[in-house]
Amino acid sequence: MSKTTTPAQDNLQLATPDGGTTTVDKYEFEPIKGYPMLNWRGKRPFTATQFYPAQLKEVHGEEVDGWRNKVFWGDNLQVMSHLLKQFRGKVDLIYIDPPFDSKADYKRRITRKGKEAESNQTNFEEKQYTDIWNNDEYLQFIFERLIMARELLSEKGSIYLHCDWHKSHHLRLLLDEVFGSDCFSNEIIWLAEGGGTSGLRFSRKHQTIFYYTKSKKESDRIFNADSVRVPYKTENIKSQTYNFEKNAKKRPGFKDGYTWTPNEAGKIPTDVWMDCFLAEGEGIPLDVWADIKGLYGPSGEIVGYPTQKPVALLERIIKASSNEDDLVFDFFMGSGTTLVAAQNLGRRYIGADINLGAIQTTTKRLIGVAERLRQRTLGDEDKRHTGFEIYNVNHYDVFRNPLEAKELLIEALEIQKLEFSTVFDGEKDGRMVKIMPVNRIATRADLNELIAGFDYKAWDRRKSEAPTRPVEKVTLVCMGHEPDLAAHLVFEAKPYLIEVQVVDILRDKSNLEFKRDSEAKVVIKNGELLVERFYPMNLLQKLSLQKEAASDWRELVESVLIDWNYDGAVLQPAEVDIPGKNELVSGKYKVPADAGTIRVKITDLLSESWEGSIDNG
Repeated sequence: MSKTTTPAQDNLQLATPDGGTTTVDKYEFEPIKGYPMLNWRGKRPFTATQFYPAQLKEVHGEEVDGWRNKVFWGDNLQVMSHLLKQFRGKVDLIYIDPPFDSKADYKRRITRKGKEAESNQTNFEEKQYTDIWNNDEYLQFIFERLIMARELLSEKGSIYLHCDWHKSHHLRLLLDEVFGSDCFSNEIIWLAEGGGTSGLRFSRKHQTIFYYTKSKKESDRIFNADSVRVPYKTENIKSQTYNFEKNAKKRPGFKDGYTWTPNEAGKIPTDVWMDCFLAEGEGIPLDVWADIKGLYGPSGEIVGYPTQKPVALLERIIKASSNEDDLVFDFFMGSGTTLVAAQNLGRRYIGADINLGAIQTTTKRLIGVAERLRQRTLGDEDKRHTGFEIYNVNHYDVFRNPLEAKELLIEALEIQKLEFSTVFDGEKDGRMVKIMPVNRIATRADLNELIAGFDYKAWDRRKSEAPTRPVEKVTLVCMGHEPDLAAHLVFEAKPYLIEVQVVDILRDKSNLEFKRDSEAKVVIKNGELLVERFYPMNLLQKLSLQKEAASDWRELVESVLIDWNYDGAVLQPAEVDIPGKNELVSGKYKVPADAGTIRVKITDLLSESWEGSIDNG
């Protein structure tokens, strides 16, 4: 991966991949709309953001009508800040399945590939992301992203937020505050049939999807009721009564199509009622969805990614609130189900995730779906968007969840953790350490909670004992920061004297290593490109802990992508080797006669990749 591009601290410019700079654009937002307003400790207004550059890394497939779908690897707040320049007010549908604050570590099972590996049943669990939050951090995290989502939505657009009982009550209030309660449309109950039994409570079998629109005018929004009708069930029909004369005009042709005799109440007999509705196969767009089941057992859809949702669920949402060629966006895309459903239905899409495993899983799925669609030979008139691009927005290989990132930084910087402090995260070399937001630039507003929490009684004592010495030495650990951050904290601490040091991980500690890089040897022999060796160092280390070893490097590989004429910047794979579940990659590939600089990307079972180049001749 390339070096991180971050805002320079002195001139408020951004470095670009080619080494130049571009002036930072500051985007200001419209005021939030609604009431009631939810408050939490450390709530900060979010009224503007800055532009972040994106680096194009891979291209798959062709453009259609000047458009190629987009997948972003990076913190979604920065991804959306990047998208504002081109897509503000142009997204027609947003679906998100954000963290639920479930207090769980989500893992996927890693199994070596190949028949022999399968028979040995060698596997282990790898954590994908942590869904453990401080309540206030969680609410601020979602609040800022909902504001950005509103900015990207078109006036006819809608947002669907998927959650469960953990935070649904808070999320509904946040949606009311950001979009306005008059833009609330539905609370959809999805009977996913998860959850176990309990002797202490009712079994938790459903999840919630909140449906809000950008505009409160129903005439302005997209809603295709006919495409999402849930068929009537016989038992439901039996319980209905129907006043034919009152409702016939709503159903043209109904009266002529059936013979009926009204009963004494002037209503259609139950048997005729059932025949009519069952024959027409109609239903109504219900807000309780019990006909789409969750992914359990031997489902052909399951890709092994935690919290994966069924394609049918996303297809229903996309059909309801978008039309063909509309733009669909999912900034917690996970396994990529929203993007797969959008591609199936002829929509354009953008996806984003901070988890590298999500990027690799989604890429693999989209390549497979595109190939299946091409094999259908739908004809030139079919303009389905199957091509997609992969971008990086900054380099956030480590920073997935804020609490997880803090733990990693505390360990990497050898900070002595303070378990009981509500203000500081640790201590090092006599300095109190505060880790600032890990998924964006630290601003003066981020200091408010720190300033409010200082121990001023202890400072009074220290000041009286040594008036000329600092009452506190503070180190702020940041992922980029406003240039006057330290000066502002010193000013706000007056009349007390404090000493403030700012450590910028992405600038001052850019060589900080959190994991080992993979190694590989690729050669050309007799007109073939051969992968002679591949050492995915982190995966091998995990296998050694299981007292296991792979006899063939291919057992550890998820995919091999090859660009036969690499331009030095963007991988455009012409050779895509993604084998089936129990198959191995080839490892040898015929080199085309016109091949130049060849770029190879090998992705292992942990979704970590090695990339390298070799010249042909």
